[in-house]
Formats: sequence, C-alpha cells, structure tokens
Amino acid sequence: MPLYFAYGANMDAAAMAQRCPVSRLIGGGHLPRHRFIVMREGYASVIRDARRTVWGVLWELDSADIPALDRYEGVAGGLYTKATLPVRTRDGVRRALIYLGGSTAPGRPRPGYLDSVLAAARAAQLPPSYIRELSAWARGRPA
Repeated sequence: MPLYFAYGANMDAAAMAQRCPVSRLIGGGHLPRHRFIVMREGYASVIRDARRTVWGVLWELDSADIPALDRYEGVAGGLYTKATLPVRTRDGVRRALIYLGGSTAPGRPRPGYLDSVLAAARAAQLPPSYIRELSAWARGRPA
C-alpha cells in the first residue's frame, strides 16, 4: 500500500473516510525544506523553502482509493499534480505520495476551508507553533 502525506483538508479523518474508505491513518509526519501556502485558487499547497517544515499526517492508501483522491484533488484539471517526496516519520524517512498545487502564487483561503484544516491539525496534535502558522493564513496574515 502506498503512503500518502496529507497537509491540508485530507488530514481530516472523517473526510478521508468518505473519500478513501479503505485507507487508514498511520500517524504524523513532516516534510522538511518546504512551507505551507494557500495558492491563488484558495486551497493549501507546499513550496520549497530550505528553512521551513510542513507538518501533516500519513495515510496508508489502498490502490482502489487513489482514483477518488485524484478526482478530489483535481489532478485531471491541473489543480494539483502528484509527486513522491521523502517525509520524516517517527520510524524514519519514508517516501510518500503528495499532491502539489499547480500554482505557486499565494492567495486567500476559500471561506471555511482553513477552519477544517486547523481542526484536523489540532486533532492530529501537530506542533502548536505550526498551528499558529496555519492560523495566520486564516487571518489573512501568513507568516
């Protein structure tokens, strides 16, 4: 089963259970040398930044769930592309699927979008400093 690193809306276990019912949450992780952004389309993405880290959760994806996840992420329309990157976990570095925004231009989050991302980040017990960073985007003042 491939690993998937979620850093936005797909950190939400209830939402993922609907989108990818066979996949399972396996724990937290982080993506070094990247930073969280909200792209111009209003959704989360990550971009390279040697001094930053993006926190999220890892899912063990069932192959049958990947097409639904691709549809949700708008891969066919170019909203996101797929990549495999090294993610740090409590068990060491693991390669994981990640969805990268097609746009790197920063934007404003869609109404209510970051509320669910923040709730999922809190539920996953991501570091408080990182949750503050996400909150800054919700207030329109990214760090």
